[in-house]
Amino acid sequence: MTARERRLGRVRRLVVKVGSGLVTEPGAGASPARIGALADEIAAVRPGRHVVLVTSGAIATGVARLGLGARRRSIPDTQAAAAVGQAGLMWHYEAAFRRHDIRVGQVLLTAQDIGDRARYLNAKNTLLSLLKFDVLPVVNENDTVAVEEIKVGDNDNLSALVASLIDADLLVLLTDVDGLYTDDPTLDVRARKLDTVEAVTEEIARLARAARDGRSVGGMVTKLQAARKAAAAGVPMVIASGRRPGVLKRVLDGEAVGTYFAPKARRLQARKRWIAFAVPPQGRLTVDAGALTALTLHGKSLLPSGIVDVEGTFASGEVVAVLAGAGGREFARGVVNFDAAELRKIRGAKTNEIEQRLGYRSFDEVIHRDNLVIL
Repeated sequence: MTARERRLGRVRRLVVKVGSGLVTEPGAGASPARIGALADEIAAVRPGRHVVLVTSGAIATGVARLGLGARRRSIPDTQAAAAVGQAGLMWHYEAAFRRHDIRVGQVLLTAQDIGDRARYLNAKNTLLSLLKFDVLPVVNENDTVAVEEIKVGDNDNLSALVASLIDADLLVLLTDVDGLYTDDPTLDVRARKLDTVEAVTEEIARLARAARDGRSVGGMVTKLQAARKAAAAGVPMVIASGRRPGVLKRVLDGEAVGTYFAPKARRLQARKRWIAFAVPPQGRLTVDAGALTALTLHGKSLLPSGIVDVEGTFASGEVVAVLAGAGGREFARGVVNFDAAELRKIRGAKTNEIEQRLGYRSFDEVIHRDNLVIL
């Protein structure tokens, strides 16, 4: 695919994600020079479009300000570092964008904010209101309160969720490398950069390598996860080097910069995007071959007769993963109409047997097709 064939269209809403290494210096925390250069880049492409910035760097900045060094830190110490670092990071962003008469607003999110439907919509409304007021939202995960159970985990995936949330036209991940390579270019001189990825297949996923930089959580693995989320939302994505001056303008001009990830032709509906990517599954349902065919090829709802195993503890109305066969792969997610205990009683049952097994019959479908997403 040539630069002209990159399917960007007119980019009115742009999400830019920057890694910690691009806005901090080792041992020194937030870098005014690097943040200033980033603000210059964004200011140059902002006229005529709305931009949301997803940034890392709070913990690295706090660690430097508190003098914690490289020693192993407890969760409370890390959260304290995040609190101190986030304040410092925002101060630098405020100062850098003020030079361009651009107002910024801080938005901190956790997985709970995204996984809960009402809070998800509140976050969406907040972001859209900030854009309406011509404010540039600066988004980060709320590491001051997030523990493993409520963490998104990395800002690559968070940026894809934000892009889906606001129906962005483009997601750009700025990083230390200039795209996805066939191998680690620092180890293999024959490694070749991919200009275009039409779909993140298993073969493409195997190319990913975890980051070796201890300051960075997200490596190429999480960037490909983000690409999958963005593609399902109908949002094209580009991975490019944030160390190359003018990179954002070049990407928006359609130049063959970095690696371009094409969106799916048919974007998932907003609610189905939330089901597929915003909510961690609370359990797992394994289905037989007949159910797999009915769900994937014929667009049917999941009935109890097709369920062979139920794992986990979950309530009615929660999201579960759907797997094909014993030890099989996850191929769908959906909102269940029954809790785990009920499903263990009715698995394998025909619809007319539900009342006999439960003593009542509230639904015929375990997951209605309107609440089911094929991955």
